[in-house]
Amino acid sequence: MRIVIALAGIGAILSALPAVAQDFTLTSRSIAEGAQLSNDQVFKGFGCEGGNTSPQLAWINPPEGTKSFAVTAYDPDAPTGSGWWHWNVVDIPASVSELPSGVSGSMDNGATELANDFGVKGFGGACPPAGEVHRYIFTVHALGVETLDLPAHASNALAGYMINANSIGTAHITTIYTR
Repeated sequence: MRIVIALAGIGAILSALPAVAQDFTLTSRSIAEGAQLSNDQVFKGFGCEGGNTSPQLAWINPPEGTKSFAVTAYDPDAPTGSGWWHWNVVDIPASVSELPSGVSGSMDNGATELANDFGVKGFGGACPPAGEVHRYIFTVHALGVETLDLPAHASNALAGYMINANSIGTAHITTIYTR
């Protein structure tokens, strides 16, 4: 009898607690955590022969107060001393929760794509030096501002600074690639 009463008391306490927020989560049908990128997400140039196609990305449960999103793809293993920015999309409206595969270069949702470290606006796929395994971190950033108000030719360093200064949450998928 005491066990039943104790369990009923615990149930009452648990039901009075506020609901736990779901985790901000990034998913994709194109890429997977820890998996090798497909040839679709490999750069075409610099000795690489890929499709240079931006992956499909979708996110759920952004933090309360999200006013816009940014999406980045970054290789921390590039032999540059500062990594390599493969994609930087800012000012994605808060109403957007998915970027379809291949959307880079044709975004019609009000977002802005910056020049990647290959020097071209939009997505630039993986292309590490031959024989090296590199990580590619795809991140969606929930931002507390509607726009970052970046200058027209903002560097990825400036964009990163502004994204991090206004971030209220992130979700990511880390992939790999070697050739």
